[in-house]
Amino acid sequence: MPKQRALVWFKRDLRIHDHAALAAAQTPGDGLGLFVIEPEWLQSPECAASHVDFALGCLAELRTALAGLGMPLLVRVGSAVPVLAQLHQEVGYTHLLSHEETGPGWSYVRDKQVARWCKSHNIPWQEFTQTGVVRRLRSRSGWAMRWQARMDAPLQLLQGGFTPAVPLDQPELPTLGSLGLTAHGKSLQASGEKAARRTLKSFLQVRGFDYRKALSSPLSAEEGCSRLSPHLAFGTLSMRTVHQATEVAIANTPERALAYALRGFAGRLRWHCHFMQKLEDQPDIEFHNFARVCDGLREDAFNDDYFAAWCEGRTGYPMVDACMRSLISTGWLNFRMRAMLVSFASYHLWLHWRPTGMFLARQFLDYEPGIHWSQMQMQSGTTGINTLRMYSPTKQAQDQDPQGLFIRRWVPELVRVPLPYLAEPWKMDVSVQRMAGCIIGVDYPLPIVNDKLAMQAAKDRMYGLRKTAEAREEASGVQARHGSRKSGLPPSGQRRQANPQTQARRADKAPKVPSPQGDLFN
Repeated sequence: MPKQRALVWFKRDLRIHDHAALAAAQTPGDGLGLFVIEPEWLQSPECAASHVDFALGCLAELRTALAGLGMPLLVRVGSAVPVLAQLHQEVGYTHLLSHEETGPGWSYVRDKQVARWCKSHNIPWQEFTQTGVVRRLRSRSGWAMRWQARMDAPLQLLQGGFTPAVPLDQPELPTLGSLGLTAHGKSLQASGEKAARRTLKSFLQVRGFDYRKALSSPLSAEEGCSRLSPHLAFGTLSMRTVHQATEVAIANTPERALAYALRGFAGRLRWHCHFMQKLEDQPDIEFHNFARVCDGLREDAFNDDYFAAWCEGRTGYPMVDACMRSLISTGWLNFRMRAMLVSFASYHLWLHWRPTGMFLARQFLDYEPGIHWSQMQMQSGTTGINTLRMYSPTKQAQDQDPQGLFIRRWVPELVRVPLPYLAEPWKMDVSVQRMAGCIIGVDYPLPIVNDKLAMQAAKDRMYGLRKTAEAREEASGVQARHGSRKSGLPPSGQRRQANPQTQARRADKAPKVPSPQGDLFN
């Protein structure tokens, strides 16, 4: 009988703890690891140098950790199937092990190609679950119980090391330059599993006390949020590890305030997978509206000048510009400000979610496709089932940055503007502008659109569309396929809808369900 040799294909699971594929490779004991830097990834419109840089940092640590266990980690550059075929010739692995992935369109195509190649070469490919996302889900009913069962299952831990595999050349990891990428200039979070576990520990023991209050303001959220989102996106922590550690922290803390805060965080872990499930169930939501009645709503009205101003943080609305500049610099932004950025682009500027979503995907270090595209559509009003959330950038500045600290930090043109004018600097008269050293329209732009007029126009369009029989009928279908299941509540399409004025007033209040895009509990 030929010697069994496992190939563990690492994708977005760059860790050794609670790694089902790695644990399964211990059955033959002879195995090696592989990470493929695919041109399809590098050339995809959502990929950024910061993503690759973070992954390379994770891989450096992972390679060292695996070497200590007797497993080499090969890092190859190329398309998946040719790399797998070449490696099969070199080492003759007998089976392929990996985690399931709910990724963007290019990875979906890639996985189908790999499956066909494995079948044609009689190589078993076993994929393990690592989130609450369920493959080939027939109904959302019972999904929450399945999520709970997965998250409560024992962690998949390694039992010793591996039999050293055949010697293979392991060149140094590639650099951004060797991959044809330029330096990104962002100030990124530390990468790797060790940093992920430190971040989790500090949140559960120290930083999480004020979580529920901290997550709305970009000032308090920087420390008060978990900051685990990049680590879950790249898999340096498993969702199950975070869930179980959180439950232990809640059970063992004598501090009621911390337990209360962490319960709020625990709920968002469920929402994280809930939104990913939508992309798994309907991959085309990355490209098309959930509610097809929204087709044509914004596609033919795209304003390139508005888009450029929004991307560059020069819309003339200080909170919008501060948030965008902060995101571009750090790769991270708290959930409420993410929602505001998308709301402003979608309603004030009437921009389609696909181009704005692509730009944000490149900025977010924690880009998670399933959450990202679901939330882009939710914040743009194209799901057909969610309350329209239209944020006033002026009110958000006053509520979430009342002393102007965040705006002054990221929009230095306004550093000397008196606080009463900081959220609306265009209201300064000329003498105040001169004293502040900020001439509106010269040193800082005038508002790109009129807030009230733009919002009213968006409301008229969106609520007018939602009143149509076609929209109501389609909403029922979307709810049946993608909506959450709450005991005692009928599908949202059958509930009594609040009137437009009530819905509009709710937009600037803290949402009762998570409404960020990117990470749901960042």
